[in-house]
Amino acid sequence: MSKKLLQGLLVTCGTLCVGLGILGIFLPLLPTTVFLLLAAACYARSSERFHQKLVNHRFLGAYIRNYRDGRGMAPREKAITIGLLWVGIGATMIWSVSAWWLRGVLLLIAVSVTVHVARLKFRRQVDSEQITAGP
Repeated sequence: MSKKLLQGLLVTCGTLCVGLGILGIFLPLLPTTVFLLLAAACYARSSERFHQKLVNHRFLGAYIRNYRDGRGMAPREKAITIGLLWVGIGATMIWSVSAWWLRGVLLLIAVSVTVHVARLKFRRQVDSEQITAGP
């Protein structure tokens, strides 16, 4: 595979991941940080310009920097994340899924994500200006 083709595929994959990450902000079952980290990795290997734009983005960059630097989540962010996760999965289990085994899979996902989020380090809440400022 040529270098140009690989770069094009990585930029495309990164852009798709950014889109999914943005959707994840609004959809509780879709992870935001995971997709933004994947996008940053794709851009880092293909386009320094796109990588810098993403990592230094006013809103999206904070997700990447906080996770990359091990800063964790603010208690309020954890509570909102876990609450929306359970509301979304609970509603899906009640109204959209009738198979018991699929409900079990959704329950396992919810428990796993809850444990992961709960184990993340607590970050003090600071001004949004400090959170979104570049490194």
